[in-house]
Amino acid sequence: MFERFTEKAVNVVSEAQKLAKELKSSEVCPEHLLLALVKEAKGVSLKIFRMYNLSEDNVREEVLKYIAGTTSVKDNIPFSHGVKEILKRTLDLASKSGNQNILFEHLFLSAITDKNSNISAILQHFNFDVSSARDLLTKLVQRKIKRLEHPEADEEEEKLSKFESVYEGNALSEVFERAVSKLSASGYEILGTEQIMDSILESSDSELLDIMSKYGINKALFDEKLSGIKSRKSEFEEKKIIFTPNAFLIMNMALQTAKELGSPVITPEHIILSILKVKKGIAYEIIKSLGVNEEKLSDSIIKPIEKQMPETLSIMKLAKEEARRIGRNVVGTEMFLLGILAEGASSAAEVLADLEVTMKDARQEVESLVGYGNEYFEKEIVFTNRAKRVLEKAWLRAKKLNKQKIEAADLLIAITEEPNSVAMKVLDNLGVDVVEIRHGINEASRI
Repeated sequence: MFERFTEKAVNVVSEAQKLAKELKSSEVCPEHLLLALVKEAKGVSLKIFRMYNLSEDNVREEVLKYIAGTTSVKDNIPFSHGVKEILKRTLDLASKSGNQNILFEHLFLSAITDKNSNISAILQHFNFDVSSARDLLTKLVQRKIKRLEHPEADEEEEKLSKFESVYEGNALSEVFERAVSKLSASGYEILGTEQIMDSILESSDSELLDIMSKYGINKALFDEKLSGIKSRKSEFEEKKIIFTPNAFLIMNMALQTAKELGSPVITPEHIILSILKVKKGIAYEIIKSLGVNEEKLSDSIIKPIEKQMPETLSIMKLAKEEARRIGRNVVGTEMFLLGILAEGASSAAEVLADLEVTMKDARQEVESLVGYGNEYFEKEIVFTNRAKRVLEKAWLRAKKLNKQKIEAADLLIAITEEPNSVAMKVLDNLGVDVVEIRHGINEASRI
């Protein structure tokens, strides 16, 4: 019966059994269930109880007026008929509200609307407005399980980051200084992928150059191929800008790649990876003409980054695995949340654990909100625009705090700044408040 119950809901039933034993009752009664609900309440449910001054102590005092103790208590105390009816009604409520899982709120709703026990009398003692609480809880548990598209898929594309701050620091400043010089020498006015690539191959970054060299890409070969190109047609598709359109596309992709790999700055590695992913421009055409195995080159460039294993890189990988698990090709903010929980070792994961957010419950909520699909086998995994925006905010936060890497805490804070995201809906449904998350992150940062 309890396999569909979330961990929070199971904890309520388990606590009711403990209370029945503690109060020397011969069976678990609805009154025990009410006391357990008050004791285990979090988030919105806790706020409802506090609104009417219901606490564990004063509810216990009222419950004792209706519960008679016994001299002998069994180890396995049975559920009373009244509790069984509440549990049955809880299952019905979940089905009607479109939830596969039984939430704490379903139990709460079923208990406070029970007419066959002393619960109504106890609530009346506190002037508890059952009708108002019922309306709020009903809205909270109303969920649609199946969706053809991801809930975040229909959002408008966010404006991509401006590049004013991208060149700050040593990672790219020298690369672009050389690239601009090459641009002037060539007689062109607009920076293209070929000048950027040529400048990277001229850099002193031995590790990246060694990797490129193993795949037959070096400055001499690149320059030789470049000298044979008479037209820049591959660089232009629409209007003229400071960058050629394809160079602009590459730089935007490099910024996105940096975020996904947990870096607060763009490096030459991110640019090369982006050229290989976008597959456009003169630089890519030269790489292709050299017969390079693009997938192996990408893997070779990523491998040294993976050795450092920044939290965000691990989380992004786990987020994609979670998307695959439910047959989705789209990674939304909810997959970031699951990635943080799956990674488990970060301060953000510890904050969520302290707030009793478990992987099991979060997965169940994600499945009920997003549903299952079969897109993964047909399409490449992509990020929703809102997920990209969360990454952007995490990136900016890490940069502002002068961090060397984007941390899980930056990602979780960024999620809380998107109140309409699927991730926040998951957390709301699990009774977690934004203020609690931010307080937990701030406390963890002081340790």
